This record gives sequence, C-alpha cells and structure tokens, in this order.
Amino acid sequence: MLGKGFYIVLFLCVATIGISGYYLLNSIAGDMGGTSPVTGNPTVVLPDSEANGPDPAGTITPPVSSKPDDQPTGNPEPVTQPDDPEPVKQPAETTPQEDKPTATVFTWPVKGEILREFSVETLLLDPTLGDWRTHGGLDLSVQAGTQVLAMGDGTVVQVFEDGLMGTSVVIDHGNDLTSTYCNLDQVLVAEGDTVETGTAIATVGATAIAESNMGSHLHLETAVDGVVVDPAEYLPQR
Repeated sequence: MLGKGFYIVLFLCVATIGISGYYLLNSIAGDMGGTSPVTGNPTVVLPDSEANGPDPAGTITPPVSSKPDDQPTGNPEPVTQPDDPEPVKQPAETTPQEDKPTATVFTWPVKGEILREFSVETLLLDPTLGDWRTHGGLDLSVQAGTQVLAMGDGTVVQVFEDGLMGTSVVIDHGNDLTSTYCNLDQVLVAEGDTVETGTAIATVGATAIAESNMGSHLHLETAVDGVVVDPAEYLPQR
C-alpha cells in the first residue's frame, strides 16, 4: 500500500501541474485574442500636453522674438532718462554797442536883432572906435537885465573880467567847441557848473568898453579848438 500510495500522490501532482498549465495557456491566449492590432499613426501624449488637462503649474508662453518687419519706421524718439540733467540754454552773445556821441541841441541865448554879424575875412566899421576891422562874434541887441541862456549843454570853464569886452562867461560844449558870452552884468553860474541848453547863466549889462557906443547888447562868440567860428552855424534858423 505504501508503494501504491506514492505513485498515486505523484500522479495527482503531475495532474495538478498539467491542469494549471492548461488554464494558464488558455488565459494568455484569451488576452491576446481580444487585443486589436496596431494600425495608423499612433498618438503619443506627452506629460505636459493639453490632452492631460490644464497644466497645474500654469501655461508656459514662449517668448516672442521681434522681427525686422515689426520695427517701427521713421526716426526713433530720443529716450530721456529720469536722471538726465535739464538742458541749459546758453545766453545769446551780445555785442556791446559803440558809444555814440549825443548830438547837442543849441538855442539862441537871447532873442534880439543882429547888430553886427560874424566877419573875419571882410572888414566892418566899428561904431565905437570909428575904424574898419574884423568882428569875431555876433552882437545881439537886447535890453539891459535880459537873461542870457546857455546855447547848449556843457560845463562852465571860465568866469572873468576882460579889459575890452567886460564881464564874460565861457562854456565848454565838448568836441572842442566853446561859447563865450560878453558884455554881461550879473553872473548866475560859477566855474565847474554843469549847464543844459537854455539854462540862465547871466544878465545883459554894459561892461564892454570896446562896444560901448552900440547900445545894450550881448556879444556872443564860438570857437572850435581855439579858432573862432560863426555862431550862426550852430544856432537854429529864426
């Protein structure tokens, strides 16, 4: 019995292995028979593809490269940095103007008739001395005490007593021009005073011995650089 039992157990084990192998082969064959053959283009789904749903880390947008066609046309606008200093305007250069001499306006020192005119080339009869001689000024007939006016702007440079022409005042008008007023009475200015055209400088008197026979009048002389000239060249037309 012991010998027969050993063979029975061995048979059962072999049968069990055979049955198990049979069912295993049938199971594998059944799975293979239910699988469809691979045809067409296979689709591969990447881990970050939209087929797998939204990307939990957010959608990655690739940078857009600028092309030459996208560049704006025309001259580019200058870019000013916030820390750029403000442009400083340079002051325009000015050319200093040359000092121009101011023209002096002259006036008649008194309003009166001309008794004797200026004459250094033609001899005139002197009523006081009774001879013929030159005359270096203008004699203007006015009443004694009449105010004598400065014929132009200037500076009083001399107040003196002349032996022949009496009390006299000299005014320097600049540009080497001077005017001399003779046969005066009361002098109203002093040496160094600045006068303007029409300033009262004295009154008419009778102190000129050389012209005592001509009546009350003003003797007026003008000179340029010490040479007597006709006062009428500077005085306005009457």
